[in-house]
Amino acid sequence: MTAEELLERYAARVGVPPPTPAERETLLAMAGVAAHASERLAAPLACWMAGRAGLAPEEAARLVDEVVAGA
Repeated sequence: MTAEELLERYAARVGVPPPTPAERETLLAMAGVAAHASERLAAPLACWMAGRAGLAPEEAARLVDEVVAGA
């Protein structure tokens, strides 16, 4: 199963649309920042927190950048 197939199927199960290619790119970049600034486990948990807060990927990425920069 490819990542795209998994995301499509998971999206259907949880009742949301899968991330667009631009959203995927933003979320993966955000996860990379979180993982490299801390520990790897920060990446999926930061993404989970963003989703739980209802943040758009761009806003979530901006906030992670602020946290890492110490703002």
